[in-house]
Amino acid sequence: MDAVQTQSDANATFTPRVFSGIQPSGGLTLGNYLGAIRRFVDMQESGVETLYCMVDLHAITVWQDPDKLRHATRELAAGYIAAGLDPARSMLFNQSQVPEHAQLAWIFNCVARMGWLNRMTQFKDKAGKNRENASVGLFTYPNLMAADILLYHATQVPVGEDQKQHVELTRDIAIKFNNDFGVEFFPVPEPVIEGVATRVMSLRDGTKKMSKSDPSDLSRINMTDDAEAIAKKIRKAKTDPDALPSEAAGLEGRAEARNLVNIYAALAGQNVDQVLSDMGGKQFSEFKPMLADLAVAKLSPISEEMGRLMQDTAAIDAVLADGAARAREISAPILKRTYEIVGMVG
Repeated sequence: MDAVQTQSDANATFTPRVFSGIQPSGGLTLGNYLGAIRRFVDMQESGVETLYCMVDLHAITVWQDPDKLRHATRELAAGYIAAGLDPARSMLFNQSQVPEHAQLAWIFNCVARMGWLNRMTQFKDKAGKNRENASVGLFTYPNLMAADILLYHATQVPVGEDQKQHVELTRDIAIKFNNDFGVEFFPVPEPVIEGVATRVMSLRDGTKKMSKSDPSDLSRINMTDDAEAIAKKIRKAKTDPDALPSEAAGLEGRAEARNLVNIYAALAGQNVDQVLSDMGGKQFSEFKPMLADLAVAKLSPISEEMGRLMQDTAAIDAVLADGAARAREISAPILKRTYEIVGMVG
């Protein structure tokens, strides 16, 4: 604990900088928007330097169809922009265009310990029972994520609750590197996890995270869904027969009810207590149409703008290329100094 505190104090010597990213491994969902992208926009507005990545190197830790990966990368970039990220104010780029990510990841492969990676719960979840058949990349995924963050000396990392463990590993890698080489070169980044909907759940099963890989399209709201599709999915969302409670304690053991209330609160810019104060006693037959109207009002403009942007993929590619060039202005000197610290010649 003392080492962490000492290194955290040393962060005062680093320029405040935000880095985060999303995998282009399928369509954007409401979970991506509420749990990540909307917070990306908020942090852009804070005046801190911000870098937001399409992490395509992470995506290929499981097999991807090349054409679909290219499309998903551009669509994710369109989603970023449509949701309010300004390429002139935030650096938007895909990970593979900045080779320093992979280069620093190798250094961190040699810093991180096998025991650390063995404790990563996401690998266990994604590899499933046949972990011997999982790619090496999936196992070392957290080291690449650490490289993504530390390559820019990022001090803040907005992530969902499910990625918090990976940021903690990033902190361990930064501390171990600094201690191994007697330097204070890498900051110890802080995860930024906040908001009522950092973990949006499936519309068909409130105990499972909303996922683009779920076989049921009714389980999620896609950011490309039109108004009719959004409203239909909310109408069909699984609920229970009881009315909404007037206090948050009444949502205990009611996963689907809690999920829909959380979504409403996040879209309305309220907390759960405020929503329930207004909605307590209402049946879902009354609440769902209100949620549908709110979701359509908030999300339809984004989906429409994404569609418009995707009509000109050359313009999206130009944004990503410019973002990559600007990102490399930061990453290249940091990687060069890392090599010098480790003892590389040249």
